[in-house]
Amino acid sequence: MQGGAAGAEQAPGGEKAARAEERLEQAVRAAEKALIEFEIAVETFRIEVENFSRLHEQKLGPMYARLEELDAQILQARADRTGDPEDLRRAAEARARLAPIPGVEELMNGWMDDKGLYPEAVAMLTDQPVKPPQRVRPSEEARKLYRELVRKAHPDLAQQESERERREEFITRVNAAYARGSVDELEELAAEWAAGPQLKRARSAAEELYARLEWLSQRKEMLTVLAKELEESAIGSMLRLAPDDPDGLLDEIAEQLRAQLAEREAELASLLA
Repeated sequence: MQGGAAGAEQAPGGEKAARAEERLEQAVRAAEKALIEFEIAVETFRIEVENFSRLHEQKLGPMYARLEELDAQILQARADRTGDPEDLRRAAEARARLAPIPGVEELMNGWMDDKGLYPEAVAMLTDQPVKPPQRVRPSEEARKLYRELVRKAHPDLAQQESERERREEFITRVNAAYARGSVDELEELAAEWAAGPQLKRARSAAEELYARLEWLSQRKEMLTVLAKELEESAIGSMLRLAPDDPDGLLDEIAEQLRAQLAEREAELASLLA
C-alpha cells in the first residue's frame, strides 16, 4: 500500500501538467460564463436607462420648457413694473436662454422649433389626449429571448477571430432588436443562429488560458465602471427609484410640474393685471 501511494505521489510531470491545465480551463469557462451574465445585466440596464431617458424627455420635456418660458415672462413683467436695472438684466438673460438656436428641433426631440411648442406638446401640457409614449422596457418574453441569444452567441465564446467577428455582428443585431422590444425579430434571430454553423472550441494552451483570464478580468473591470456610471447618472438614479413602475414615477413628477406651472401662471397673471 505504501509503495502504491509513493508511486501516486511521483506521477509523471506531464500528467500533473494536464490536470493543472484542465483546472485552468475550467476556471476560464466559469469566468466566461460569469462575464457574459454580467454583460447581460449591464446591457439590459443600459437599454432601460436609454429608453427611460427618451420617455422622460418625451413626457416631461414640454413641461420643463414651459416652466422656463413662464419664468422668463415673469422676470420681464416684474422688470417692466419696477424698471430696476438688476431686474432688467435678469429678464434679458432669461430671454437670451430662450432664444432659438440652430438645430433646436433635434435638441428638443421634436417637441418644439423656433416658432414654439408643437401641438402634441401643448396637448400634453393641457392634459389633452396624446399618443402614448413608447414602452420603457421590452417585455419579459423579449428579455428572455435576449438573454438566451447572448448566452449562445456572445463574441467572448469565439476561438477564432473570424468567428468573433461573426458573433459581434450578430449580437449587434440582437441588441438593436432588444432595444426595440421586438419579440418577432428576436425569434427570427434565434432561428437564424440555430441554423448557423456551430463551431467547436479547441482546447487552449496554458499560456493562452492565462492570457484569457487576464482579458476577462480587464473586461469585467471596464463593465463595472460602466455599470457604476449608469447607476449614478440622473436618469439611472431615477429609474432605480421605481424599477417596477417607471411610468408611475414619471406621472408623479408630471403632477408636480403641473402644480408648478399653475403657480407660475397665477404669478404671471397677477403681475400683468
